[in-house]
Amino acid sequence: MKPHILDEFPQSLNQWCQSNSLPAYRAQQIGRWLLQRRAIDFQSMSDLPKNLRSELENEFQIWSTSIVRHLQAEDGTEKLLLQLHDGGRIECVLLRDGIRRTICISSQVGCAMGCVFCASGLDGVDRNLSRGEIIEQMLRLQQLLPTDERLSHIVVMGMGEPLANLDRLLPALDLASDPQGLGISGRRITISTVGLPEAIDRLANESRHFHLAVSLHAANDTLRNRLVPVNKNIGIQKILAAADRYFESSGRRLTFEYVLLADVNDSTDDAARLAQILAGRTVLLNVIPYNPVAGLPYQTPSAKAIRDFKKVLEDAGINLQFRQRKGDKINAACGQLRRSEVTVHSISPT
Repeated sequence: MKPHILDEFPQSLNQWCQSNSLPAYRAQQIGRWLLQRRAIDFQSMSDLPKNLRSELENEFQIWSTSIVRHLQAEDGTEKLLLQLHDGGRIECVLLRDGIRRTICISSQVGCAMGCVFCASGLDGVDRNLSRGEIIEQMLRLQQLLPTDERLSHIVVMGMGEPLANLDRLLPALDLASDPQGLGISGRRITISTVGLPEAIDRLANESRHFHLAVSLHAANDTLRNRLVPVNKNIGIQKILAAADRYFESSGRRLTFEYVLLADVNDSTDDAARLAQILAGRTVLLNVIPYNPVAGLPYQTPSAKAIRDFKKVLEDAGINLQFRQRKGDKINAACGQLRRSEVTVHSISPT
């Protein structure tokens, strides 16, 4: 199998151009075609000599994935199910909201965190994605846009625990935020985590200053141990302390995410405990009414339960938003991504 040009990009391309006595600007040209001009193959890079295009085609591959299924919802959300070179599968999503064009990408094949209400971890984790496989998701989703639109935001909230794959994720996000790459400001890139304190500290120490979203889902360890099993080895207080250190280092407001599960964590008492542990922190609380997953026993709370939960938090002065549901008809909403196409139903492929 030919090397994936995105895996060590741009270093491997620069080295290849140098070893073939090509001027440095050729690597820059090729990079622009890949990242900004949305080339589908080397032959479409029309300002390169034909023999160079052929040499690149013989040396590298641009796409290491194949699109198994492409789904589109009425709200403009699109989801790709991608098959990797080794047979593994991942999903990634394009979301449209006004002028925003946000992509949700995966960092692992499956997930090892075991959140009991989430589809992504139902089959455990197979492996980390490579840098190239992460970048390739960005490029495949970018190609769904018309030429007069560009990607504006990235959320690493797809399959996997992003902080368990920082060695590959950070170089991919660096390329996304580079003006010579996708040109997406680091302020518009969010990494979601269940809360791994050592990895949060590493992120702070490396001064990337991306936004951090911590998936909390409970305000005490007894309930969180049940919903997020990895919490048994960590504990909420250690997560909050690491999040505080990240805020001190980056100056970026923290986001805490809370999936609202009917009759599990949606009572007014739950809301009061949540307000108590977040009090005094510069945070945004992102509340996500549960998106049902086939085969799991959890339900979306009633409208009254949601209103009551919201009122307690608002009365406590917590800065919050309730996430608008997008893509749930094609199983592309928060918590619904998984690696099998058999769960997709009631929609038509584009």
